[in-house]
Amino acid sequence: MKDFPLYRFGVFSLALRLPSTMTQAEIKLCSLLLQEHFGEIVEKIGVHLIRTGSQPLRVIAHDTGTSLDQVKKALCVLIQHNLVSYQVHKRGVVEYEAQCSRVLRMLRYPRYIYTTKTLYSDTGELIVEELLLNGKLTMSAVVKKVADRLTETMEDGKTMDYAEVSNTFVRLADTHFVQRCPSVPTTENSDPGPPPPAPTLVINEKDMYLVPKLSLIGKGKRRRSSDEDAAGEPKAKRPKHTTDNKEPIPDDGIYWQANLDRFHQHFRDQAIVSAVANRMDQTSSEIVRTMLRMSEITTSSSAPFTQPLSSNEIFRSLPVGYNISKQVLDQYLTLLADDPLEFVGKSGDSGGGMYVINLHKALASLATATLESVVQERFGSRCARIFRLVLQKKHLEQKQVEDFAMIPAKEAKDMLYKMLSENFMSLQVGCQ
Repeated sequence: MKDFPLYRFGVFSLALRLPSTMTQAEIKLCSLLLQEHFGEIVEKIGVHLIRTGSQPLRVIAHDTGTSLDQVKKALCVLIQHNLVSYQVHKRGVVEYEAQCSRVLRMLRYPRYIYTTKTLYSDTGELIVEELLLNGKLTMSAVVKKVADRLTETMEDGKTMDYAEVSNTFVRLADTHFVQRCPSVPTTENSDPGPPPPAPTLVINEKDMYLVPKLSLIGKGKRRRSSDEDAAGEPKAKRPKHTTDNKEPIPDDGIYWQANLDRFHQHFRDQAIVSAVANRMDQTSSEIVRTMLRMSEITTSSSAPFTQPLSSNEIFRSLPVGYNISKQVLDQYLTLLADDPLEFVGKSGDSGGGMYVINLHKALASLATATLESVVQERFGSRCARIFRLVLQKKHLEQKQVEDFAMIPAKEAKDMLYKMLSENFMSLQVGCQ
């Protein structure tokens, strides 16, 4: 028996060593984001929960030296924006816990807004912007806010109709870019017993994207200096006191939020389409884009594959004016399925052939390409060659690395040491 040092791809072992808590840099970033968006008090409470984990209300107030009233208001803000969740324990104590990943996603808010602008024009952009700024809003409130904002940008005499904004909101819900928030079930409200320490919020998956039927009639209004009376109270607020006797708003209690996972799914799909275009051609990427678009609602964002699609279905769903024959489409699908990267897989022969997008394999290929480019930029092309080789073979002895990469022993040893010291490689002592 003899021990041989083996060099292998180190990402998997590094992932096992990642700490469960956030790094100091991430906590500092969360602190800056919370302070910029919500102010010092909310930042203090949020960072305290990030550092300590879940805690009850009075402990938070004691540890931060903040009054109960201020802690309650800060927690309301954080819960409103989905940055803090709460849980009722068996003893009836409510504990609050920070959602760190959600705080970091605030960095992507501009990208979410810009994506909606490219897909649904200015109206969609403002709808998502209002939801991100306010955390949760009713559809009627969003429609009125957006109509007013769009009217402000129009020429004098022109206004934005509520119905037009409503139609864009429905399109966003149909494509799952916005979704309903969980709410208190009606059975909990009708319970004659003592109220629970905190409400239990639930949502039926079937209703998550169901838009209430609203007949919003009206147009956006411009803000003018004359809208405020001598007391400084906007005139627009005064009618609220006279609407108590009217019928309640149809969507009262139905709140909406931006579906960030859906935006990430869109970014993933765009990256896959771009990778196919770079590897093959524009026609191949358009075929893959069509398959992803057909599956974007029916496939979970965490699913390894899209739903199987027949060649006939794909052909009928290609963009209007995209002039390729059914025979050419089948040839492209065959080429995509035979490609070593396996972005597209064949799952059956019915309907002219059943095809899926291998989402996990596609993402693994994109991640690998990114890692290789990082190694090449940091260490040079020869290190990238070694890295690619070890990644492909899983583990190699130092002598094998020298032979397969065709690099002199001294240089190979130095390069392996550089990548080992930077945690791009890990050293394993094996027995043989």
